[in-house]
Amino acid sequence: MKESRSKIILFLGMLPLLIFSCAPKSTFRIFEKPITWNAEREALSIQYLRDRHGLDQETATIEPQMVVVHWTAIDNIEVTFDVFDSPTLGGREDLTGASNLNVSSQFLIDRDGTIFRLLPDTTFARHTIGLNYCAIGIENVGGPDAPLTDEQLIANEQLIRYLSKKYPAIDYVIGHHEYQLFQDTPLWKEADPDYRTVKTDPGDAFMNKLRKNLADLELKPLPKF
Repeated sequence: MKESRSKIILFLGMLPLLIFSCAPKSTFRIFEKPITWNAEREALSIQYLRDRHGLDQETATIEPQMVVVHWTAIDNIEVTFDVFDSPTLGGREDLTGASNLNVSSQFLIDRDGTIFRLLPDTTFARHTIGLNYCAIGIENVGGPDAPLTDEQLIANEQLIRYLSKKYPAIDYVIGHHEYQLFQDTPLWKEADPDYRTVKTDPGDAFMNKLRKNLADLELKPLPKF
């Protein structure tokens, strides 16, 4: 009787471990959450490609050669979505002089690491001066007062691995705050030599961790000034 009771106690003690070991691992998923893409947004995007990047295209598409990581400076995903959703800008005098096309990105990652696709991977989005035509943008919900989370770090790594495999021409993964390092490279295409904005997102600490996690992809290093 004692032996049977001991076996039962031992089994019950091991049960949580057995359940944990059999639990399915988290699966990489992208949830579709499309922002408005209509004739107006497409026309503004094609015009932006022509006027800002010097590219005459019939469609607002890109050939990805880099990924640019951002933060939203907004701590709420629905507010962020609403900001990106309109085809046109509102109240951004620093940007409307260059184009009335609204800012956006292809992907948005919530604070718990959930990944949303706002636009198809190769659809043009306005998110990084001089590089939009070749860059996939990843926005992360957060900012200076809401530092990006460990879950977002993992999600960015998973998403970039997925994109790197899908688009072998991707050579760079950069933070938005690093975009001006490309001004003297062949990738840079911006018609106005004075059109620049100063960015701090997502910061060196986050990018250093992300690049360390992606070291096996052997991406190209940042260009030097």
